[in-house]
Amino acid sequence: MTTRDITIDTITTTITGGGIVLLDFWAAWCGPCRSFAPVFERAATAHPDIMFGKVDTEDQQELSAAFRITSIPTLMAFRDGILVFSQPGALGPAQLDGLIAGIRALDMDDVRRQVAEQRATGDAS
Repeated sequence: MTTRDITIDTITTTITGGGIVLLDFWAAWCGPCRSFAPVFERAATAHPDIMFGKVDTEDQQELSAAFRITSIPTLMAFRDGILVFSQPGALGPAQLDGLIAGIRALDMDDVRRQVAEQRATGDAS
């Protein structure tokens, strides 16, 4: 599978579609973004069951603002519609593979319980 361009119009259906979604927030002028792009593309090919999306922060400024992107590249990971990872900076191939393995290993019942607890106490951010 190749990566998909994500826009303000497709973000909701992308994230809520179920399964694992990795989003790369990037810009053409960003050197680290250009370095990370082939790593992200290779991972997309190696993991066809995961949705890999790219958000061009220059073209999708409203979407970038909604996700509070202040540094690029920023990688966000969602599983079953829940944000489970967000970090600026380019990852190497081994780091990205480790992240994917960690996301696959998550106990989503436990994650949902933690999210519900945070919402109940008003600590969700």
